[in-house]
Amino acid sequence: MSQTTEYGNDRSQNNNHNDQQGEVEMLRVVACIDGSRAAPAVCDYAAWASKHMQNPVTLLHVLDEERYPAEPDLAGSIGLGSREQLLDELAELDRKRSKLALEHGHHMLDEAERRLKGAGVADVAKRQRHGDLTESLLALEKQTRLLVMGLHGESSSDRDIHIGSQLETVIRSMHRPILLVPDEFIAPKSAMLAFDGSPTAFKGVELLAGSPVLKGMPLHLVMVGADTNDRWEQLKKAEKMLANLGSEITLAIRAGDVEPTLHAYQEEHDIDLLVMGAYGHSRIRQFLVGSTTTIMLKTAEKPLVILR
Repeated sequence: MSQTTEYGNDRSQNNNHNDQQGEVEMLRVVACIDGSRAAPAVCDYAAWASKHMQNPVTLLHVLDEERYPAEPDLAGSIGLGSREQLLDELAELDRKRSKLALEHGHHMLDEAERRLKGAGVADVAKRQRHGDLTESLLALEKQTRLLVMGLHGESSSDRDIHIGSQLETVIRSMHRPILLVPDEFIAPKSAMLAFDGSPTAFKGVELLAGSPVLKGMPLHLVMVGADTNDRWEQLKKAEKMLANLGSEITLAIRAGDVEPTLHAYQEEHDIDLLVMGAYGHSRIRQFLVGSTTTIMLKTAEKPLVILR
């Protein structure tokens, strides 16, 4: 069972019963921080998104219940004599570790709050949960407009496979846009949307059209596949939907495998931000949530937005 500690003035909670002016007013940018080297960049990207979207920020720290159990479970252990004393001492050590980790989390949240306020974000709420990461994020989903997470988490060692599988679980479970960020912050100045022409892809275009984040930013719409008239018509339709952004829009179709083709295009045009959607059963979806997900997450050096 997850345990939650709240800090600060979290309007999304305090006004839940009093302010019924609409869900959008209460939505927040949720920045998921931990002890990883990516935590400062998560704060900086959250501040960047918050200022563009005009949404307040919630800082979330989740204490992994597997590493730091709220209460050690020794029910399956047999303790006799000195063994029983040893088990008691081990349980006490676990409790102390959890308490220290909790306090360390408090300090991280306080430091992250100072960083965000220093970047000009006035409304910052802090929340700490003891439990599972995905469950904790799902508990905040209705209050979330954008989730910001580091590509490389606290438990990752040299970008090991575990962080990729953890992010994949979050991607599969959440139904909010997710901004996955590298260890260093660079304010995005250009973006590309990996597009496949499906109905779900057009929903992603609608989402971008209604968001101020990419307003005025050069935007590339890129399809991977055969160069056909139908695909060009789909791209042109998407381009018209994005007209209100006031962006310079470039349309492109490239042949090849999804992962290397998208990365090559991004590198060729020096694009800062890659936007992708979990589209139906298309090749892009297979790339996104299939066997190459971990490779993509491990090799990404620039921020990636997953549209849900």
